[in-house]
Amino acid sequence: DQIICKKLFFRSEHIRREERSKMAKLSTLLAIVLFAFAALSAKAFSPSPAFSSRPSSALGVSIKIDVGEGEPLESALRRFKREVNKSGHLMDLRHKRYFENSQEKVKRKIVQARNRKRLERMQKRRMQNRT
Repeated sequence: DQIICKKLFFRSEHIRREERSKMAKLSTLLAIVLFAFAALSAKAFSPSPAFSSRPSSALGVSIKIDVGEGEPLESALRRFKREVNKSGHLMDLRHKRYFENSQEKVKRKIVQARNRKRLERMQKRRMQNRT
């Protein structure tokens, strides 16, 4: 009985040691895999070189004005506002503030085209009246 118990005890100790070494190997392997995954995911979420040069604004619109020597700040600011309005990106932002379905978008585009044509007609008349 004692011999059988000793053999069983020795065997169970041997199995425990093997399990511990397997667990140690698995935990080491798991740590390596997690470290590699963390390194790859950090690299995956870093900006790629193609996007390293950011545009001047989030919309990619670059508006520049040259301020002349001795030019008042108010007139430079007025010219800047005019350029911003001409670029049209503020209007896009205004329209994207809320969701707009396709039907509303088509209606808005029709109204914009109507206003643009009206403005063109008015400018054409003004030019004719000048001459």
